[in-house]
Amino acid sequence: MNWTAILLTLKLAALTSVILLVVSLPMAYWLTSSRRRWKFLVEAVVALPLVLPPTVLGFYVLIAIGPKSPIGQWYEAVVGHPLLFTFEGLLLASVLYSLPFAVQPFAAAFSAVDGPLIEASWTLGVSRLMTFFRVTIPLSMAGLVTGVVLSFAHTMGEFGVILMVGGNIEGVTRTVSIDLYDEVQAMNYAAAGQTALFLLVVSFLMLAVVYAVNRRFWSLWPMK
Repeated sequence: MNWTAILLTLKLAALTSVILLVVSLPMAYWLTSSRRRWKFLVEAVVALPLVLPPTVLGFYVLIAIGPKSPIGQWYEAVVGHPLLFTFEGLLLASVLYSLPFAVQPFAAAFSAVDGPLIEASWTLGVSRLMTFFRVTIPLSMAGLVTGVVLSFAHTMGEFGVILMVGGNIEGVTRTVSIDLYDEVQAMNYAAAGQTALFLLVVSFLMLAVVYAVNRRFWSLWPMK
């Protein structure tokens, strides 16, 4: 197996999950608590990567961060090299592609929190921000873990967006899924089988963690 590609993919998945945790928490809370009539438009934009072909999303990210785009020109002026075909570009694309896998579980978990508990915290003089961290977050932990794990697992298997934005540069943008494709193209089925088995095991373990965490939390707070 290509351990360089594996380590690169693990790094990409970990950073993507951390960024999505930070970005998705306020976004999911707003989607849950907001009474704006146009909120459904934001929900549709967030969920768009679920139905949009990865190559289409990759194409638009490619255009958005290319050397002729304002974002691409600004980044190159600040950092000194283009954003396209770099690890940073991959990270940006991965965050956009995996966004619904974090926001939707977070929002579902926030919606399931008992409203009177939050109101009771407010009546005791606790601020909304502290109530969020002391009441909402602990009661939503199963959903938060689910979102983080799904984001990690989804990033591990990305292909179309990664190939469009990052290309296939060894040690820089070649992830496990791209390495698997290369092995199949070279008819090296033994190496491809090992890589495919690795992804299968990782995916199974990630799903096992999600189901185990949810079962554990529901056993602590059973439905009546």
